[in-house]
Amino acid sequence: LLPQSRNLPDVKMTDQDGKPVAVNELKGKWSLLFFGYTFCPDICPTDLQNIGLALDQLGPDGDKVQPLFITLDPERDTADHLKEYLSLFHPRIIGLTGDATATGAAADAFKVYYARVSNKQGDDYTIDHTAFIYLMGVDGNYLGFFPPGTSSDRIAETLRKQVAQNQ
Repeated sequence: LLPQSRNLPDVKMTDQDGKPVAVNELKGKWSLLFFGYTFCPDICPTDLQNIGLALDQLGPDGDKVQPLFITLDPERDTADHLKEYLSLFHPRIIGLTGDATATGAAADAFKVYYARVSNKQGDDYTIDHTAFIYLMGVDGNYLGFFPPGTSSDRIAETLRKQVAQNQ
């Protein structure tokens, strides 16, 4: 588990609209931080779908939660590609991309493992990666995580409790 002192990293990235974003300045709302990539065949789309469904299940309290998707594949996941991909899940998910240094710094802040894995022909690749959804408080501090495949019901229930306790 991560120590409680983890918080949003001091990293500058680019959102899906091409605007620069200082990740650690995305405070003021509860955050769900997810690292992945758009060509991921399984867990990334599943978890992004569950995040979007959880936001919808929260009703008006969903507006108090900011989901962030940080790509681990900035080579392919440009701002334009992130915008198109994330539109399939929920309009409030902010996608972030950056160069290898920014991506590495964001991943390191959460001890996210990721590695490029080439296919046998060497003409395509996947990214092996940690797939936790990190829950961050309004102040940007780490509160806990959801394991891969956590249901939207469980995510919404946890967020509902956090929001209610801290109003």
